[in-house]
Amino acid sequence: MTLAAPEIAVLGSWAATGLGLGLWLWGWFAERHPIRKQRLQDTGVVLLFAGILTRVVTKDQAFGVWDWFLLFVSPLFMAAALWRLTRTETPKP
Repeated sequence: MTLAAPEIAVLGSWAATGLGLGLWLWGWFAERHPIRKQRLQDTGVVLLFAGILTRVVTKDQAFGVWDWFLLFVSPLFMAAALWRLTRTETPKP
């Protein structure tokens, strides 16, 4: 069985989505330290939306309204999360 590149991308996107959702839930329910909590949630958001965008781009059907909405909104959430990750990094000695 040989996998084509789009199939590998979709499998990787599901893995990223699962990992992102897990990190987001861990940050929401299990982490008590506020900075670590924010960083876990931001990392989860980036992985979650990256996986969703990969699946939207690699699907065979024409884009619908929901797909266009995700294409425009997801990068905004990802950029905000990445910006917060840079703002909450550990200061260098």
